[in-house]
Amino acid sequence: MDAAIHRARLAQQEAASWTQERVDEIVTAVGWQCYREENARRLALLSHSETSLGNPEHLYALQRRRVLGILRDLHGETTVGVVEDLPELGLRKLAKPLGVIAVATPATAPAPGIICNVLPMLKTRNAAVFSPNPRAAGTAGETIRIIRAALAEVGAPPDLVQCLETTGRAASSELMAAADYVVAIGGAGTVRRAYESGTPTIGAGVGNPTVVVDETADLTDASEKILTGASYNNGTSCSSESNVLVHASIADRFSAELVRRGAHLCTVEETARLRALLWPDGVALNREAIGRPASDLAELAGIPVEQPKKTALLVLAAEDPGKDDPVLREKIAPVLTLSVFDDFRQAVELVQLLADRCGRGHSCGIHSTRSDRVAELAEAVSTCRVVVNQSTMTNTGSFESGVPFTTTLSSGSWGGSSTSGNITWRHFLNYTLISRPIPARVPDEPTLFGKYWTERER
Repeated sequence: MDAAIHRARLAQQEAASWTQERVDEIVTAVGWQCYREENARRLALLSHSETSLGNPEHLYALQRRRVLGILRDLHGETTVGVVEDLPELGLRKLAKPLGVIAVATPATAPAPGIICNVLPMLKTRNAAVFSPNPRAAGTAGETIRIIRAALAEVGAPPDLVQCLETTGRAASSELMAAADYVVAIGGAGTVRRAYESGTPTIGAGVGNPTVVVDETADLTDASEKILTGASYNNGTSCSSESNVLVHASIADRFSAELVRRGAHLCTVEETARLRALLWPDGVALNREAIGRPASDLAELAGIPVEQPKKTALLVLAAEDPGKDDPVLREKIAPVLTLSVFDDFRQAVELVQLLADRCGRGHSCGIHSTRSDRVAELAEAVSTCRVVVNQSTMTNTGSFESGVPFTTTLSSGSWGGSSTSGNITWRHFLNYTLISRPIPARVPDEPTLFGKYWTERER
């Protein structure tokens, strides 16, 4: 670990002197190698064979879409030299790198997680040393091998991007303590250790959104987007829809739309079987069952489905969403919990309650044609993101919304994070502010103090 940090510092010192043109050349070269079909497909297959999590085709598509999205967001942005000039205020801002960034990455979608951190970190002239989840160490190593080869091909020091050979909590904690900055993606334990390292840290929040579908929603559109999001890559994203609250007047029609698209509605008995499979002790998720196709889960739980190959999602019923139940918490599986509400205010309160239990600050969603309800939900809940008439999977970036692409979704103070929102290249810079004298700008006292100034003699 010490040797990796030393090499990273030497490489980063060289990168700190690069021009914007040189930076952009290197980012494009690395992005291209990660986007190439043969590399993306190989990493997707390796990830699936190593971790058994997700779907190889989805992992492949996910990597290419995120590379495109990240490169689009980086294109034309200035990260070297003067990034803001305000002559009327005598201010000029210079962008500078952070240094060596330690990155702890999860086992779910490991290749895209690494790549989409590397690109903005290279754009900001930083070095990155990764501590991968032990379950995905092989995929992480191969991903970084491709990135290092791309760096060498354009004459950049490969040691700008490295991967620790030793995995595990101890190595990760040592790396975090030795680096200049930490980005922690993964479970709550990883994020907690990052903040305890004493190094400036950005941590991802714990997710799994709850989504409201009111009686004004387009049920065809809502059911398609929710099923797609909840089942994509076998539900391994923290942004996959986890719980859906549906207005009682449309619950049957909405359920029928889900079934038409490949969902299986579990009976009370089947829900109990699936609960026992995913949460054997009633609390912790079964790590051998997560991230697997819905048909596999159905077979393991003894749930008969008519068309296994076409079954994309298992839908559980929670009669009382106000009662704590593991099926209303994180799933990391193509499993959706469905509950019914009668009053919109009740739904808003349930969104907050469920967020308190399984991830404050992360996100929620709503399918509705009423802007007042969107506003009411957004005002009431402690989340950094409210996704409207879309899959909550768009949290990490979408070409159909203005959300920037990222793999790190911070949850603000609500979720124990140092910042809120999507983490992008802007978070990987230090700034130097040059201040020059300007004509005095003395404030007007009556304007500032208002009635207190007027009444000061009374």
